[in-house]
Amino acid sequence: MSLNLDTVVERFCEKFEASGNLSEKAGAYIPGGYSRSSLTFGPHAIFVERGEGAYIQTIEGHQLLDLHNCFSCNILGHNHPAVTEAITEFAPNGFCFGNPMEHEHKLAKILCERIESVEKVIFSCSGSEACLSAIRIARANTGKNKIAKFEGGYHGLGDEFLLSLHPDPALLAGPADRPLPVANSAGIPNYTAANVIVLPQNDLESCERILTENASDTAGVIMELQTGAGGVIDFDPDFVHGLRDVTQKLGILLIVDEVITLRAAFNGMQSLFGILPDLTVMGKIIGGGLPLGAVGGQEKYFRMHDEHLIYHSGTNHGHPLSTIAGIACMETMNKKAYKKLNDFGSRIKTELNEWADEKQYPFFVNGTGSHLGYEITDEPNRKYKSCRDMMTFSNEDNMQIFAFEMANQGIFPMYRGQIALSMSMSKKDIDSFINTSKEILDALYGNS
Repeated sequence: MSLNLDTVVERFCEKFEASGNLSEKAGAYIPGGYSRSSLTFGPHAIFVERGEGAYIQTIEGHQLLDLHNCFSCNILGHNHPAVTEAITEFAPNGFCFGNPMEHEHKLAKILCERIESVEKVIFSCSGSEACLSAIRIARANTGKNKIAKFEGGYHGLGDEFLLSLHPDPALLAGPADRPLPVANSAGIPNYTAANVIVLPQNDLESCERILTENASDTAGVIMELQTGAGGVIDFDPDFVHGLRDVTQKLGILLIVDEVITLRAAFNGMQSLFGILPDLTVMGKIIGGGLPLGAVGGQEKYFRMHDEHLIYHSGTNHGHPLSTIAGIACMETMNKKAYKKLNDFGSRIKTELNEWADEKQYPFFVNGTGSHLGYEITDEPNRKYKSCRDMMTFSNEDNMQIFAFEMANQGIFPMYRGQIALSMSMSKKDIDSFINTSKEILDALYGNS
């Protein structure tokens, strides 16, 4: 079997024809057909009717192994009994109140007990909102204005975060050791970029120089310990520890975005690095598949909330259904559950990397735990240290072919080269992803 982009896209459009038609129909009322820019899977999104366990069923009636899991939210899979029963049991009590409920406190307690750096927690409706709250807390506590973020780092919908997500040097992103903020969306004002410092990944010397130059007006550095939407990049432990030292020395708060990476370890990915950030942003799995975000950190940074000096409010913050589902999810995700998922992830990474090295295919898997990234590069044995490496060396056509053909063969990854595993998956499901990956790569490179 030989593969090219035109043929796999043609088969994709035939297989998911109803989704294409519905995308076009929905476009009459919703720009682009749906409210998330990142939903488009090539020509159009795949519309879903329902999910059960490790699988989703599309409106065409196709069953797909779900390695997307709502951008990594569904760590338990779909319709997990613990979450479904918790929601069903609570629902007769009502859905929304202007009063607190005790399970908001219970979920906060779970998060504080699991994550060593977290002593207090406030909830919002999403990771995006939680990131915005985190930078407000950093600015309020330091009296400084600027926020530093990394190239390739994604922290939600806020204007400050939609800068330098996919830095293209041709679009005035600046040199690699002194990157400049570049808007990834229309509608971001110039004054926002003036208050955002952009840092290079895995380059401690440059980060220290840039932060030192801006220390007097930099409130915080926000970072993922493993990037997500900007492409999966692993950070070197020495780099992370060095950055923690630099921020402490300069009086800059370190904000770790664990919206995705909380699924990497029972105590969060920060426990794998052995660091204690000042603030931690959480989301996705803490809501059990329902919308929920949170900011946690050292108690001293929340005293201004107690004193009503920082405003934090929202109609559905700490929503009862989300916190009920979150408790069920987090209690189910015990250390044994994390081990199962991480063993699955380790097997995928090890087996495919060893196989690709043996075949001398330009392919590798990176990442930690149950959230991984796959990359098809320009040549064998290429490894990425930064998002600029990814933009420079990625074979974009073959990345698209790989994703489309996965869907054609009954597996649904994230289009941008990521996979997120769930507790509902079996050894057979992992076998399926590994074997299908090998089949597609053999079709691309086996005769070259």
